[in-house]
Parts: sequence; structure tokens; C-alpha cells
Amino acid sequence: MSAILRISDLHVRRGARDILRGVSLEVEAGEVAALVGASGAGKTTILRCIAGLETPDAGTVRTGPCGMVFQFHGLFEHLTALDNVMLAPMHVGRSSRADSRHRALQLLGELGVEHRARALPREISGGEAQRVAIARALAMNPPLLLMDEPTASLDPERRTDLAITLRALARGGRAILVTSHDEDFVARAGARVIRLADGRCAEPPPAP
Repeated sequence: MSAILRISDLHVRRGARDILRGVSLEVEAGEVAALVGASGAGKTTILRCIAGLETPDAGTVRTGPCGMVFQFHGLFEHLTALDNVMLAPMHVGRSSRADSRHRALQLLGELGVEHRARALPREISGGEAQRVAIARALAMNPPLLLMDEPTASLDPERRTDLAITLRALARGGRAILVTSHDEDFVARAGARVIRLADGRCAEPPPAP
């Protein structure tokens, strides 16, 4: 497998506080990796730097296009599920409306929420909204999927469903990086654990 994401010696400072103090990590195609750590450890900051939403003070991020799923899905409330997924292909990819609609319906179908295509975000469950957000993140077919605390609004059954979905996406060749406090979900997703503490990453040693 080849690395889709390479981060080297990433530093982020806010005022007098060092958020990241030399983070380095890689995620390969076909892999689910999970950043775990205490609240405020910098997990979301890493995702934001990867996605280009925040500029690090030092270090490098090497990756291709990525899609990001925010903690509370971040769907546009005035748009249907279908229209949310069509946005990027139409306005960034310059695809026709017909092609964008076909792609969106295909993704919603693969994720089991095609029947909610015409619903507004407030009309669907948290699990359904999460799947629509994943479809939106995948609409431009990025090789890397970023997910920030994806189980925050999900009940245990939906967390298991999401873990199965992530494993399937990884088998399709995508690299997936999630942040999570939910160690059971991380294990169910078959994720490689990367622990974040004191602004640095460390992978736990293999079990004896």
C-alpha cells in the first residue's frame, strides 16, 4: 500500500499555548486510522490542517484531495440530502446537474439513505444525517476521508453501522482518518490507533 497522507513535524501555536508540538504520521490507502486523546489535545486541529482550514506554524502536510465530515455533520439545513451531496460536483467539479444528481443518488444508495434524498436535515435521524454527510464528503471521489468525532450523535447501533461502513470504504481503497473518544467504535472499525498527548503522536505498542 502507498501513503495517501504524510504529516511531518507539524506545529501549531495559539498565543502562548503549543497545540501541536511536532506531529508526524502517515495513513495508507485502504487503511482506517484513529486519532485518540483527551479533549483539547489537538485532534481536530490536525484534521483542519490536513483539510487546509488552518495553517500550521511549521511542518508539512502532503496529501491529495480530501473530504471532511464534521462532528455534527454540518449539512446545509435549507437543502435536501440530495442537494447537499450535489453541491461540490456541480459548483466545484463543474459537472452537469444530471451527472451530479446521478452521482449523489449512487452514493446515497451505497450508504443506505437513498430513500431520504428529498428530506431536509431536520427531518432525518442523526445516523442518517451522518451517512448523508459521508456521501457529500465522497462526492468528489477523494482518496482521503477525514471524520471528526463521527459517533458524537449516534446511538450504539448506529455506531456499529458506521464502523462497518468505514471498513467497507477502506476496502475500496480509501484512506480514512478519524478522531474519536470512543475506543469501542475504533476497535469495531478496525482502526490503527494513534494516540495524541502533549501535542505529539505516539502509536501504542502491539499487544503481547
